Amino acid sequence: MIPGLAQVQAMALPENARPVIGGVALAYFAVVAAISWVAARRTRSAADFFVAGQGIGLFTLAIAAMAATLSGFAFIGGPGLVYTLGLGAVFIVLPAALTNTMGAWVLAKRLRLLAEVREMITIPDAIGARYGSPAAQGLAAVAIVLAVVGYMGTNLLALGIVIDAIFGTGVAAGIWIGTAVVLAYSVAGGILAGIYNDVFQGLLMAAASVLVFQAALDSGGGLAGISRTLLAHDPAILAPFGKLTPLAALSFYFVFGVGSLGQPHVVHKFFMLRDPRQLRWFPLLMTCALFLTLLLFVGVGIAMKALVVSGQAPALRTPDDATPAFLLRAVPLPLAAVVFSAVAAAIMSTVNSFMSIGAAALTHDLPVAFGRRVRDELRWGRVWTMVLTVLAAAVAQASGTLVAFLGVFGWGLFASTLVPALALGLNWAGATRAGAIASIATGLAVTLVLETLAFLKWFSFPAGVTATAIALVASLLVFVAVSRLTRAGAPALPPDVRAVMEA
Repeated sequence: MIPGLAQVQAMALPENARPVIGGVALAYFAVVAAISWVAARRTRSAADFFVAGQGIGLFTLAIAAMAATLSGFAFIGGPGLVYTLGLGAVFIVLPAALTNTMGAWVLAKRLRLLAEVREMITIPDAIGARYGSPAAQGLAAVAIVLAVVGYMGTNLLALGIVIDAIFGTGVAAGIWIGTAVVLAYSVAGGILAGIYNDVFQGLLMAAASVLVFQAALDSGGGLAGISRTLLAHDPAILAPFGKLTPLAALSFYFVFGVGSLGQPHVVHKFFMLRDPRQLRWFPLLMTCALFLTLLLFVGVGIAMKALVVSGQAPALRTPDDATPAFLLRAVPLPLAAVVFSAVAAAIMSTVNSFMSIGAAALTHDLPVAFGRRVRDELRWGRVWTMVLTVLAAAVAQASGTLVAFLGVFGWGLFASTLVPALALGLNWAGATRAGAIASIATGLAVTLVLETLAFLKWFSFPAGVTATAIALVASLLVFVAVSRLTRAGAPALPPDVRAVMEA
């Protein structure tokens, strides 16, 4: 989920709040630095840098995956959507339990077992091994690199706005300060530093969310009091689909339910699990972690709406003011400071994950696709991490609709290019190399064309229809159709890959 410019511009803080919030933020950065120093001492190989040496436990995996899934959107953009759309906005997060279950059953086990029989450190590695195709691996890597730059640029812009709000640095300076902080621990410790920090950041996010949710209930006289207020002034907020049409709500459910299986910054973490037999507990742990963290998403949105419609609070300048306005009005300042730090934590978790998968695509996957493997992948992984991050920070300077477009384009591109070849391909022996290549190319082309036309306002989608949904459906249909048409001449699955798929 993407914290775009409009979702975090609401972070302007009163001058009297900045010392406390700034102090908490500095303490947070100090903890990040200490964790990163420990991780850097343990990073000695490319496997350590890209997949944490396949040595993390299930609890660590679940918390790290949760932190990478929820960027600043969960704290700023999400409550703003609930404030505007009501319960319809919940259809974005409602499929979380379904996605976590599918992720564990159809992806996690097979990815981890595939890493046992083949040497692999990336998601395109898995695609290449499944289809015996360097071309499919390289095309997946191209899609990932294109998506990563836009997605990272959007998140770095959000981080710059947060730092400016807390320390008054200016957005441009805030972008580069935030970039330097994330880059320092990512280059030194790679994904290992990211995992350790994700656990700290994820626990911080969950604790802050629970405390703010309790404050949200208290502000409106409990859930019953909030409901009575909303039913009296704006009952559509509490309708089953909120203010969305049923088609739009179900489209959210489909895109975020199925499309999430193709988000490599989350799926990549399955390679890191120490013991794949623990995966039976992953859906429960991941869903509980997301539930706790998303309490703020729903609670602040409906509580702030109740305060505004009842006249107890002034109307918001923009819906994305919901979280900052509520924090500065209804919760103690130290807790508000923790939440603002949690926003930075969420964004940094996501940025670090994208750094790792983007650098891996350039260091490992593209050279493999061209038959020219890099000798020192650890050193070049660090180099490409720096190059990609600086490029994304430069993109972030072009704040506005272009960066928001690149962020949306990135999420949709991940979903439409990776879900068919990866999630479906690892569970369907009839999938072919030609089907995988065609589906990745289709997802890339359809997403680029539709998102560009919408950005230029040359085309508008019917209500409830999104470019990501169209691209994902097109990619799935092409994958199945081409695989069936080319199945007769397709080579047999290698015995080790077949054994993994049948496990």
